Amino acid sequence: MPELPDVSVYVEAIRTRVAGRELIRALVKSPFLLRSTTPPLSATSGKMVGEVRRLGKQIAIGVEGGLWLVLHLMIAGRLHWKTSAPKLGGRNILVAFEFDNGWLWLTEAGTKRRAALRVVEGEAGLASLNAGGIEPLDASLDAFSAALRSSNHTLKRSLTDPHIFSGIGNAYSDEILHRAQLSPIAMTQKLSAEEIEQLYDATRATLTEWTERLRVEAAGEFPEKVTAFRPEMAVHGRYGLPCPRCGAKVQRIRYASNETNYCAACQTGGRLLADRALSRLLHEDWPRTLEELEALKRR
Repeated sequence: MPELPDVSVYVEAIRTRVAGRELIRALVKSPFLLRSTTPPLSATSGKMVGEVRRLGKQIAIGVEGGLWLVLHLMIAGRLHWKTSAPKLGGRNILVAFEFDNGWLWLTEAGTKRRAALRVVEGEAGLASLNAGGIEPLDASLDAFSAALRSSNHTLKRSLTDPHIFSGIGNAYSDEILHRAQLSPIAMTQKLSAEEIEQLYDATRATLTEWTERLRVEAAGEFPEKVTAFRPEMAVHGRYGLPCPRCGAKVQRIRYASNETNYCAACQTGGRLLADRALSRLLHEDWPRTLEELEALKRR
């Protein structure tokens, strides 16, 4: 799922191309995409674009009359831009926006249709789609600490909860926790002030660095290589590969369709975190440390 760095670069690319331009029409190709009825989508046609902004992991395009088109890409949604029209018969195209200088369209890979488009009115309409989490790059250390301690959850859950922090998901939470050298299952209300400051600094550094990296990668073109898995990442999507800090193999916790990647040597004092599926299977044979894991593999 595109997160704060990816969505920020998308927003910059869209803003550069459509701010001050006319939205001629929006063509919805998938009946599952449009999740609102009032105001109608047709009310945005023929309107000038005034603003484009990020709303958590969503992209909001504001047009005349106080209307906003809000796109949530979910896991597999991706945006594309060309000055010429796309082939609208394509199976994966969910919606295409025609502007007076080009086309912006949304595709979604796979068969599950999770991406969403909503039309809302005014700041109140936008606020209704905002989960309420604080912006991690705008927050002070005190505000960050208060948000983190507002409930007692694991660090992984808190970082990815949009009601606590805006724009952070599975990929960048892994990277943040690795940089901070903190366990993904550490409980938020048990963290010391020093650990919270480590997390705060790691959050800001990770999100800022990756936003700039993606901006440089796009080089002024429309970003077409948006993915949650990048070879330059430290741990996310790198199960079994060496940690760039210490060389130990990256570990994982799998749950449902997601997984958390971490370095046991750097983040958990060498202790392996229980993978639900495997630990249930192995019971007492589940290895507790990296050394036990390696010994198990040699059997």
